[in-house]
Amino acid sequence: MSKKRIFIILGSLVLIVLLAFIALSIYTKSFSPLETVTFTKGDHELLIEYCRPYKNDRVIFGELIPYNQPWRTGANEATLFETKKDISIGGNILVAGKYSLWTIPGENAWVVIFNKSYGQWGVKMDGKANFDPKNDALRIPVAVIKTDNVFEQFTIAFEEAGKNLEMVMMWDQTMIAVPILLN
Repeated sequence: MSKKRIFIILGSLVLIVLLAFIALSIYTKSFSPLETVTFTKGDHELLIEYCRPYKNDRVIFGELIPYNQPWRTGANEATLFETKKDISIGGNILVAGKYSLWTIPGENAWVVIFNKSYGQWGVKMDGKANFDPKNDALRIPVAVIKTDNVFEQFTIAFEEAGKNLEMVMMWDQTMIAVPILLN
């Protein structure tokens, strides 16, 4: 077999794999659409990019999302959090930069994690969270708020509370509010 023919076959295989990956990405995001949330005030700019799964008559916390295990805080890729300036979260400084945003849901409280590694797929092939706790920049506990309302689609939003800011996460009948102080 000639070198030219081998090159064409290998090139074709790479193209097929690439197209399959793109198709899979588009397919999975049809179930959990990509969302970008931003907050700008003065010289502060915050950005969150995440995929929004639906409840679809499933029990979310404690079953689909197990308690006391790291969660990518959305679907598909790990959620991205970016701040252009240092901010204070739960009384701790988070240095300006990009982070992956993880949570460890519990029945009464969650741990919110800002990890220095970002851009990775949310889970490994074995189904475990695809992050290394050695790269954690910040971990803070946050109380769970149980609601009467059912939030069908996982949602992250920024809400101003007086002079303060909260990053609010809502899904099913669960909500958390992460306190942010703009320095």
